[in-house]
Amino acid sequence: MMQRPKRLIRQPQQRPTARQPLERELRRLQDNMLVMGSRVSHNITDAVDILRNHDLDAAIQLIADDRLVNAQRHQMEADCLSLIATQNPIARDLRIIAAVLAIVTELERINDYAKGIAKVTRKVGKEPLLPPTPDLPRMAVKAQGMLRRALFAFTERDVALAYAIANLDDEVDALYNQIYADLVSEVIQCPSVAAHANYYLWAAHNLERTGDRALNICERVIFTVTGKLVELDHIAPDGDLEG
Repeated sequence: MMQRPKRLIRQPQQRPTARQPLERELRRLQDNMLVMGSRVSHNITDAVDILRNHDLDAAIQLIADDRLVNAQRHQMEADCLSLIATQNPIARDLRIIAAVLAIVTELERINDYAKGIAKVTRKVGKEPLLPPTPDLPRMAVKAQGMLRRALFAFTERDVALAYAIANLDDEVDALYNQIYADLVSEVIQCPSVAAHANYYLWAAHNLERTGDRALNICERVIFTVTGKLVELDHIAPDGDLEG
């Protein structure tokens, strides 16, 4: 007896959900933000290395490259506004977009600090009156580490890490205070180096502000996950809010 051919059972095709385009665009926004963050992160430590080596050519190039970071920020802002207009995000999705808008602004400001350090190199010139304090590179590495951790905390939506980074800012501030004391001591011993000491203090101040901007990013991590705005510079080391 001839057997009938078996009928193939077709699996139902999964239709794309309404959220898929939004989720895809949110991932793209985050990836582009990380690319921008990587550039800015490298510029911070590069700027201090340029200052240590008195590399005027590299300083000029870093200053000129600031326009690339500015362009990245403007493109990211346009992408965020377009996403709001076309996808109608709500609740947490809207907080993510708002956070990206805030974070790219912080990144652009941090790159301005790197540019400022490159300008210090140009002012100091090839024949510095005193060498840069050895704490300056250590401060740059710590500030860079805060920035990288803050961006990682955002990608992972890691609130605990965001709070932990607040304690690292104390280390950056301590190095700034040490640099300030060392430079004051140098000026007392040799008043003629006052101008150059002021330039190095300017560079240290930019690194201290980089740490503060990283804390602002951490605040956006907390807001994205919890919907609450927290000021991390008011968090004491034991986690209690300071008055």
